[in-house]
Amino acid sequence: MATMTAPPSDKAEIVDIKYPYKEIVERCSPAGRYIDAQTDVDSPWVPFGPNAAIKHLAFDVRRNLYSNILWVKSPGVIGTHFHRGTITMVCLEGSVRYLEYDWVASPGGLILEVPGESHTLVTEHPEGCKLFGWMEGPIDFYDGDANLVETVDVFWMINHYETHCRDHQMKINPKLYL
Repeated sequence: MATMTAPPSDKAEIVDIKYPYKEIVERCSPAGRYIDAQTDVDSPWVPFGPNAAIKHLAFDVRRNLYSNILWVKSPGVIGTHFHRGTITMVCLEGSVRYLEYDWVASPGGLILEVPGESHTLVTEHPEGCKLFGWMEGPIDFYDGDANLVETVDVFWMINHYETHCRDHQMKINPKLYL
């Protein structure tokens, strides 16, 4: 069996693909976009408790899907939470683990979380951690006595971002909305 490789391309230019629904896509699609995650130009860091912040990157209300970077600034905990959807994260900086597992994520590591599981996120790294993630569906947060404290979903995240922007006289970025 032959090993599959990427098809060769001899042109460093736009190639006009003959797609029969191209006009419909152009009319109906929110289109591709670039969000600068390295600066605050497209999205600011929004506080998420005393030791954490979130940089919102995308909101999709049709699928209850949201993307962000979670920054835990120093050793700390993001309390126990229960997933009702799938979570895909990549550790960008520092390290992080869940009390419920025996692994530690380091930069470049992929974290997959499935519906129906609860986790307690901990970073013991001196500089904390940054996690890039796509979250789908609600996440229920609990206190130490297993009492529901807050349910976070795409609408909570939009409110989190927009409230911060309004409170700090910042423009709400339409590129974040899919």
